[in-house]
Amino acid sequence: MSNEDKAKATAKNIEGKAQEAMGKVTGDPEDKAEGKMKQGEAKARHTVENAKDKAKQAID
Repeated sequence: MSNEDKAKATAKNIEGKAQEAMGKVTGDPEDKAEGKMKQGEAKARHTVENAKDKAKQAID
């Protein structure tokens, strides 16, 4: 996983967690849902990049 892609995915995860927490504090279900969605997107990005790393290792 490239450092840049990893940093972007981590930032998206943190952003999602913050948005979800804000939604809980304010009682806004849309913010909570968007935050969870961003966290899911970050997890998917990590999964894709990890698969790329494993494929590269298998080739090398």
